[in-house]
Amino acid sequence: MKIENIKSLALFLASISFTALVPAAHHGDAHKQADIVAVASSAGVFNTLVAAVTAADLASTLQGDGPFTVFAPTDEAFAKLPEGTVKTLLKPESKDKLISILTYHVVSGKVMAADVKAGEVVTVNGSSLTVSLKNGNVFVDNAQVTKTDVNASNGVVHIIDSVLIP
Repeated sequence: MKIENIKSLALFLASISFTALVPAAHHGDAHKQADIVAVASSAGVFNTLVAAVTAADLASTLQGDGPFTVFAPTDEAFAKLPEGTVKTLLKPESKDKLISILTYHVVSGKVMAADVKAGEVVTVNGSSLTVSLKNGNVFVDNAQVTKTDVNASNGVVHIIDSVLIP
């Protein structure tokens, strides 16, 4: 019985170690590091964001030199929006509104978590985000930052749990 438990524990720890290594491979440890769009595309949790960036014709911009800091909402974050919102935003006639929303998630420069300070931050769309600390958690407007410092060749991605609306 003990041997079975040890085997199960070993398999569990091996799977955690493997899972922890997979994202690093996407960031190009020994190879050229991926840009922000490639990092988002390969993560598997930003399908809606990638579709929105593509619909807004912003992919080439986010593949550019940068550097950029992107507060990236996950698919779960987009799912929190009222039903039909994403579908409407992806329509060609909503492109300007979609661009405004997406550029509100981007700050010029590469701002790592250790450099983040509470206060106002100007986004690429010209509006300001409010960065705050509540109960030991970092928030951007009302979105909680759930993972920080996902490096890309042209900036950094911080994962958030809600879509930011300017």
